[in-house]
Amino acid sequence: MSDSFDAASEDADAGRPDASAADGVDKPRRSPLRALYDWTLALAGHRRAEWALGLISFLESSVFPIPPDVMLMPMVLAARERAWRLATVCTLASVAGGLAGYGIGLFLFDTIGQPILDFYGYAEKFTRFQDSYNEYGAWIVFGAGFSPIPYKVFTIASGVTQLDILTFFLASALSRGARFFLVAGLLWRFGTPIRAFIERWLGLLTLLFFLFLFGGFLILKVLL
Repeated sequence: MSDSFDAASEDADAGRPDASAADGVDKPRRSPLRALYDWTLALAGHRRAEWALGLISFLESSVFPIPPDVMLMPMVLAARERAWRLATVCTLASVAGGLAGYGIGLFLFDTIGQPILDFYGYAEKFTRFQDSYNEYGAWIVFGAGFSPIPYKVFTIASGVTQLDILTFFLASALSRGARFFLVAGLLWRFGTPIRAFIERWLGLLTLLFFLFLFGGFLILKVLL
């Protein structure tokens, strides 16, 4: 008897229209940008997330155009207790990538370094600038490592001009560490309101970020 009643109840439920459909209300679809943001937040809990962050940080210092902040920020927001660890991963991998960029400039400029500078449109201007590069090399590397100015251009340039490698290493470590720990520290301290703000204005903030990044390339063109 009970089984018959349960079966009848299930049939009735199956035939009942969905409440949201009856109201004529469709659930809002996520934008591709929001879907990517949510995916990155979910990635923070993946067992290989730190490896991915480290790889992007390494490659960005010599060849990759997108800075690791794009991945660091949502990962810290998703797991604020790991903020300092994630900033350390970014710093160590980025400095290692910077040394790889230095090596490209020193040993592989014709085959790899020159095409990279050509790709970003700085090869000709760098040729005119390189004679005086080492005089201000430490400050140039520090500025590029901390700002949106493309750091990779100056890691390669430092190898080409044979900037003192200890000077290069210290300027890179200080600037990259200051940048990533500042980002992680702000998100660790103000994570909840910042996350709410980002999720509300995600599209606008993404646009501003890429305008800021593009501005860094323009600044570099003016400086060179």
